[in-house]
Amino acid sequence: MKNLFVLFTKNQPFIYKVFLFVISTFLIIYLLPKGGQFKYNFQKGKPWQYENLYAPFSFTIKKDAETIKKEEENSIANVIPYFEYNSEKATQSRVDFSDLLDNVYVDSLYSTSKSETKRIGLSILNEVYTNGVINEIYPYAPDKIVYLTKGNGIEEIAYSQLFKEINLKNKINAEISKTASKDINPLLQKLLGRTLVSNVDFNSNLTQKAIDSEVKAINPNRGIIEKGGRIIAKGEVVEGDKFQILNSLKSEYQSQVWSESNLLWLLIGYSLLVSLVFLMLFLFLKKYRPEIYENNNKVTFIFFNVFLMVLLTTFVVKLDAKYVYVVPLCILPLILKAFFDPRLGLFVHVLTILLLGFVVPNSFEYMFLQIIAGIVTILTVSELYKRANLFISVGQITLIYIIGYFAFFLIQEGNIQSLEAETFGYFILCGLATLFAHPLIYFYEKIFGLVSDVSLLELSDTNSKLLKELSNKAPGTFHHSLNVANLAEAAANEIGANAMLIRVGALYHDIGKMLNPTFFTENQANSINSHTELDPKESAQIIINHVILGIEIARKYNLPDRVIDFIRTHHGTSLVYYFYKMERDMNGSANLEDFTYPGPIPFSKETAILMMADSVEAASKSLKDPTSSKIDSFVEKIIDNQMEHGQFLNSNITFKDIQVIKKVLKKKLNNIYHLRVEYPE
Repeated sequence: MKNLFVLFTKNQPFIYKVFLFVISTFLIIYLLPKGGQFKYNFQKGKPWQYENLYAPFSFTIKKDAETIKKEEENSIANVIPYFEYNSEKATQSRVDFSDLLDNVYVDSLYSTSKSETKRIGLSILNEVYTNGVINEIYPYAPDKIVYLTKGNGIEEIAYSQLFKEINLKNKINAEISKTASKDINPLLQKLLGRTLVSNVDFNSNLTQKAIDSEVKAINPNRGIIEKGGRIIAKGEVVEGDKFQILNSLKSEYQSQVWSESNLLWLLIGYSLLVSLVFLMLFLFLKKYRPEIYENNNKVTFIFFNVFLMVLLTTFVVKLDAKYVYVVPLCILPLILKAFFDPRLGLFVHVLTILLLGFVVPNSFEYMFLQIIAGIVTILTVSELYKRANLFISVGQITLIYIIGYFAFFLIQEGNIQSLEAETFGYFILCGLATLFAHPLIYFYEKIFGLVSDVSLLELSDTNSKLLKELSNKAPGTFHHSLNVANLAEAAANEIGANAMLIRVGALYHDIGKMLNPTFFTENQANSINSHTELDPKESAQIIINHVILGIEIARKYNLPDRVIDFIRTHHGTSLVYYFYKMERDMNGSANLEDFTYPGPIPFSKETAILMMADSVEAASKSLKDPTSSKIDSFVEKIIDNQMEHGQFLNSNITFKDIQVIKKVLKKKLNNIYHLRVEYPE
């Protein structure tokens, strides 16, 4: 049991990767469609590239979406709407008219009698309430047949037979013109206008049921292909009926009911394919990004983002496949580039698209557009911490989407007449969603403890609390750090290293000195040296301890590990030679371990550059009457000595890079120490 525990502990990182591999594969398979994959890839407007295709089984030809949409529109237009008649309102209207007339009629004002006036008014009401009164205008033709429900009965009438309230004035005028009672027109207009109410309402419930019934009755099929019948011949262009028949066969093939044995084989096939994708990702990390491969937190971060994009795309496809291009897939390479590097970002992006090929419709078109967009993202998005760069890049990505989709549409349709501008709107929404990368990067930094260029820019602010404290307590060290930052940044730019990261690392690499600033010569304001009263071994320990103290301060201020790496490695395992020689001269011998920095040695280009720049800048202060030849000589000497002692063995830096760095450092130091004209007093 103990041996098993030791074995588990020793191989814990590898076991975790195996677990991550298995769980990621399982989750992706769960999201993939559970149906057969059609083995032929075809596009509208392109020739059939396979041998003659015969129907493997009998299947129905599906109508295309546009045809079904038109049939639905025709069915809806032909549906007979329902209106509901309220007899109580009609009766009440007559009663109200009679009562109101009795109250306001004055014999001396009108030549027409009260009874005649009532007869005319009730006659009008009876006529308009025969089929009912409506107060809304509906978009139906006058001769449109409608159903009018009265109690338990239904009448079929023309829409024009329903009386509209706005026609009351004309109705009264027409009735009055048939008699000699024109003097009561104003009275009737007033009384009927107050008592006439609509008693017919549109019955949306019954009408909608009728619409649903008609739409449901639409046959989605328009024919049948018998088993063995030829569907398409080799070289034929896939268009019109051929395209629709192939789509029908594909749909029928993918929607077949799978038996348990078929489903098992399907899952085995998916497992192998998804496993291959994730295996390629692991192999890429192990071979080309070993520092990421060894960090399970970073590996988890990458797998999480792949799964998130597959999950989001699958959800959108199930909701409505036409919105698939709204998913901002380019966020994936953008974020991975921000935290790692462009090559890894593009590689993971392509692998993710391969997985999505099982999910999305028109997989070739989708994969082509997304890969091109991913390449554009990698090529255009630079210096993400500059907000304008992200907006410009998102515009370029959106433009590429639109151009690519437009090109595919021309190939498939051969014209632009049926082009829908709505689709371009989806690409614009996708571009806007890509802008969400900034807050997402901040979220990932907090959750996974990673650091991006945006955070590095914030850390490079010399007005930050920690750097302010360094400049106040150890001004000489702060000035030294600024000079090292400038030298290292210039060298990093020349060899293609991360200049922003190395600048931040240089600014913080000596923060451990601010606890004992006077023990470091750059902070000694006078000729008094604090080391004169100390033993060489004690002095060496104080000098060495600034690395340990720097790490402690960095952790206290929550500096990222990538920055702390510069503090740990900027002296590597080098020797504090001054005090080592002093100890040896005093006692005849000295223990190397007492005067050696604990390391580790630099393990990246950036940390190696900082070691060179730090050593060269510090040593340059001891040069008397610096000339170009002196500067060149001492730069060569210092860096060659570091190489001889194996300080760069783990830093993945080439001899060519080192030569370029030497050249940059020489040039920069020559500019700093160039001869100046002596001004007259």
